[in-house]
Amino acid sequence: MIISKRAAARLPFLFLVPALLAATQALAQPAPEPASSFNPKQAVHAAHFLVAAAHPLAVEAGYGVLRRGGTAVDAAIAVQMVLNLVEPQSSGLGGGAFILHYAAAEAKLSSYDGRETAPAAARSHRFTGADGQPLKFLDAVVGGKSVGTPGVLRALELAHAKYGKLPWAELFQPAIRLAAEGFALSPRLHRLLELVRLPGRNQAMRHLYYREDDTPKPVGTLLKNPALADTLRKIAAQGANAFYEGEIARDIANAVKHAPNPGDLTTDDLAHYRALEREPVCSPYRVWKVCGMPPPSSGGIAVLQVLGLLQQLAPQALPADPIRATHLIVEAERLAYADRERYLADADFVPVPVAGLLAPEYLAARAAQVKADRSLGRAQPGSPPGAPLAELADDASPELPSTSHLAIVDAAGNAVAMTSSIEFAFGSQQMVHGFLLNNQLTDFSFLAEQDGKSVANRIEPGKRPRSSMAPTMVFDREGRLVLVLGSAGGSAIINHVLKTLVGALDRRLDIQQAIDLPNFGSRNGPTELERGTAAANWAEPLRALGHEVRLIDMTSGVHGIQRTRDGWVGGADPRREGVAKGD
Repeated sequence: MIISKRAAARLPFLFLVPALLAATQALAQPAPEPASSFNPKQAVHAAHFLVAAAHPLAVEAGYGVLRRGGTAVDAAIAVQMVLNLVEPQSSGLGGGAFILHYAAAEAKLSSYDGRETAPAAARSHRFTGADGQPLKFLDAVVGGKSVGTPGVLRALELAHAKYGKLPWAELFQPAIRLAAEGFALSPRLHRLLELVRLPGRNQAMRHLYYREDDTPKPVGTLLKNPALADTLRKIAAQGANAFYEGEIARDIANAVKHAPNPGDLTTDDLAHYRALEREPVCSPYRVWKVCGMPPPSSGGIAVLQVLGLLQQLAPQALPADPIRATHLIVEAERLAYADRERYLADADFVPVPVAGLLAPEYLAARAAQVKADRSLGRAQPGSPPGAPLAELADDASPELPSTSHLAIVDAAGNAVAMTSSIEFAFGSQQMVHGFLLNNQLTDFSFLAEQDGKSVANRIEPGKRPRSSMAPTMVFDREGRLVLVLGSAGGSAIINHVLKTLVGALDRRLDIQQAIDLPNFGSRNGPTELERGTAAANWAEPLRALGHEVRLIDMTSGVHGIQRTRDGWVGGADPRREGVAKGD
């Protein structure tokens, strides 16, 4: 990998893995600024339907589906297929997704789990060396060992079977056309191709994105991906089985087996993969009901825990003073992240005390630890009702922000909040049939046990790694949908979503204003403040309260939609390339 020390110090996903920074220092050379500059966006008002996502071409595809009378699920499929092409560093066919869906006619909220699974051959020592110590991140991520069974296509198929309206094949046409005819390589994609040049990426990826001298193709280059166009044509014609069975499945398994750092994903793993419909998690916050994803995502529970703690700490309203409000939010986040590390994992494999973690009496006891004039520092996990009798150890897994979020409301009032990911930038760096394979298995704990105690998020065959993806919907007292949102950002997704929720609900900002607010938060470590924003001015007052403060770039990727008196308003994160569009 080639990356400058200055770029590494400012690239948010590298902050999460100190070992990655150490590993790259010897290879340092000049590199461009990372893609975290602000590109101001305007709130988009619409009377009937709206879509917000991470790239204008993807939004255009979803907008076209909605104009033709398609549902929110129909539009989500079209958007995701184009994102696979134009934002390959973040999500795609080779990754996974979590989907919240609201059916307006039934007033029913559903969630679909398309998270990757560990191969049947996976064992708990997968990411430990001969000395029993965790591998360095780069030794684990690139190649085949980190690849889990992709799930995004099965999740979309499951949602479409219930809530789709337009023909499946029709929804793939925008992505097929763009893959065949080409699209302009964007500044953000170019910068990430420059920054993330890892030894071990395969020749298909090199050929598509790089020149002969191993530098990225210039901004504006017309990128064509005929291999992906062929893949999408097969899936459009034959359904998701074209991906999970036959030639594509065989080639995925072979690529994993013969990649550097070979893995053990098989055609049987692909053939047996199933997306799951799960019960969303919901809790009250002030006059609203907030809902999110259940495990194996930690995002929904952590967001609800923080909101529940804030309700305890500031029953009427958050303080108007930004320092006092930030202090309370950050302290609540510490407590939630401490519980997340101890208890959150795939609930099909380990008992997760969901009800206990969200119980008001438990949150009241946790909130009592917060002091108005002094930071907790590092919070310890609590003992929620229903916690496993056997004591668990804390997790040891890096979670990196190659993720994308889309928000859609259709003309009938149905809505989708969908967050998808391949984990690291460009995933495992292995390209098959025009798409990149994930490295999501590195979201498992690298250690199966610590001090003789099992880690809930340890690797097991067929298990889904814990995630922080947090697609979120909010409802008012009458049960009307009022917010649809989510974010990219790795383990910081929780904090990005919380900042936006607080802005929209407590501060009564429109969704674009709430997204524009400075990012900040704590993952039960330093208090992180977004460099170059008003949050940087909070550093010294927070240090006076005992916070260890770091100023970093925080390229969130929040996209959201909010109900108004006249319809809807959409917002896109100014830190990325996305937009909102509707009628």
